[in-house]
Amino acid sequence: MPPNLWRHVLCAAVRVHTHSTVTTGFVAENICAKKVRFSSTMTSKFKLPERYGAGEKSVWVEYIQLAADYKPAVNLGQGFPDYPAPEHVTKALSEITVGENPLLNQYTRGFGHPRLVQNLAKVYSPLIGRELDPFNEILVTHGAYEALFSAIFGHIDTGDEVIVIEPFFDCYDFMIKSAGGIPKFIALKPKSKSENMTSADWVLDEKELASLFSSRTKMLILNTPHNPLGKVFTRQELQTIADLCNKHDVICLSDEVYEWMVYEPNKHVRIATLPGMWERTITVGSAGKTFSVTGWKTGWAYAPAALMRNLQVVHQNCVYTCNTPIQEAVARSFEYELARYNSPDCYFFSLARELISKRDYLAKVLRENGFNPTVPEGGYFIVADWTNLESKIDLKDEPDKYKDYKFTKKFAKEAGVLTIPPSAFYSEGHKHLGENFARFCFIKKDENLELTEKLLKEWNAKKK
Repeated sequence: MPPNLWRHVLCAAVRVHTHSTVTTGFVAENICAKKVRFSSTMTSKFKLPERYGAGEKSVWVEYIQLAADYKPAVNLGQGFPDYPAPEHVTKALSEITVGENPLLNQYTRGFGHPRLVQNLAKVYSPLIGRELDPFNEILVTHGAYEALFSAIFGHIDTGDEVIVIEPFFDCYDFMIKSAGGIPKFIALKPKSKSENMTSADWVLDEKELASLFSSRTKMLILNTPHNPLGKVFTRQELQTIADLCNKHDVICLSDEVYEWMVYEPNKHVRIATLPGMWERTITVGSAGKTFSVTGWKTGWAYAPAALMRNLQVVHQNCVYTCNTPIQEAVARSFEYELARYNSPDCYFFSLARELISKRDYLAKVLRENGFNPTVPEGGYFIVADWTNLESKIDLKDEPDKYKDYKFTKKFAKEAGVLTIPPSAFYSEGHKHLGENFARFCFIKKDENLELTEKLLKEWNAKKK
């Protein structure tokens, strides 16, 4: 028996068999003491690497636990629908797993299931005005998350600077730093504070943006439509970014997972289509967002082969290949939607029409109950200023550092509505910019949005 296992056995024997002799106890006690010293040495030797910081919980881990602990009546925190995906999507997966082709339950091509990458090329080629090579310019990943990871780790080296627009999806900062890069932050800020704000009112300072570019800048990360604000960057705003990327020879990593959730009259412009940008843009998409199946964790990136090569190297040495049945199901789902692309029933377009009434309803409910919402042009989140309610809620007992964490936690406990604190989407120096807000998700059943209204009214009535 290995020595380490002997130590465990003897220690356990002393604890369980209280009738052991003094001699046996003495020997085992000494071995236990050695084990403790051994464990102490191992703990310091195998601490978390510095590139991962102190190992803090992400906002998602923390708030999922909050929901489990307090069981709020409505979860408007995490961004996922609480109603079924299109039937043809889920039906495709169920048929594939028990179908006649056994190979669809085995490994597939590492850089993307052939049927899926070919269909992705059919979807995006006309949208970007060039013929995509499905086998060299498209990579299928474990969610958009891994596409971002592969793009950042594939292109960022020690000391490279990356411009990040705030608020940002929280993994950007962590991934950049883990790759040895240096994030440079610039915040979208509202032009003015009014009762009828939209996400278009949140803008970048062009001079401040230009000042962040230097010879050390390797990448800029863009998110449009934006999470959490719902901003859909205009062609003019994108051209400003594109001009700077071209001038300073910078890669643009464009996170476009909410591309199909854009509300009229707004239009989603893909920055890869602007002059000089195809050669320097990596665009990220998501099956979870496209087909309302976030649990499938399947995403992709498309880019010129010269940029894509770096993502492939990271991917093949990280996850190697993705889930075959799910890739096949996503491929079939694209085929189904492409066949009715010009029909109003096509899910690419019907989803936004479905969501606009939910958006407007929740924005109205929030206004009537003391919040000041920013109405989004895209995506399925509303960021709302809660400070008009500050006198109604006692936050002294909440130990968190930032006010939005205090508010969202206390509000979940008192009102039964879970939301997300937006300061999680800001760098340390700019977290104060998010403290007056809470993020609400509206891709929820109508009855749950109606329940939200009821709970908010009841909470306000108690506070009078």
